[in-house]
Amino acid sequence: MRQTPAMTTSDAPVRSVRLASWADFAAAAPEFAAAGAAHLDRAAGAALLATVRGDAPPRIHPVTVGIVAGGLYVFLLDSAKRVDLIRDGRFALHAPQDQAAPDEFSVRGRAALVAAGDDRDRVASGWFFGVDDTYWLFELRIQSAIRGERAANEWPPRYTRWSAGTATAR
Repeated sequence: MRQTPAMTTSDAPVRSVRLASWADFAAAAPEFAAAGAAHLDRAAGAALLATVRGDAPPRIHPVTVGIVAGGLYVFLLDSAKRVDLIRDGRFALHAPQDQAAPDEFSVRGRAALVAAGDDRDRVASGWFFGVDDTYWLFELRIQSAIRGERAANEWPPRYTRWSAGTATAR
């Protein structure tokens, strides 16, 4: 299925939650966001995306994400994960772990479909791989973020959390 400018995410009622762009997150918690970006960059954008749909069990998928012009984005082909994001929008994204530096980073929130047009084309122009109009672009809007820090033989991790609408990480 090809994306057209008129396609939008579901109009189903959604519980009101505060969401932030990556730029909002970086402005509110710059060191936290910089550490998150470094985690996502260390594997050239590779991450694990968890999606849900209604009462169905969660799904988890490997994806490539990128931070472009203040937004956190993912391109998806026509797939179950794309349908999940269109119908429900909720996601969790976890950066890959490096066993030599076992810190971790993840965000949760809601995805917003980016319609075909200038914004989509701008993100696509510098993407990790070639995208055409069979790829759907979503901005991953952030509700909360978590970072776990630890040394190779330290347990448990020290967690820092941030939520949209808060001034600082805690």
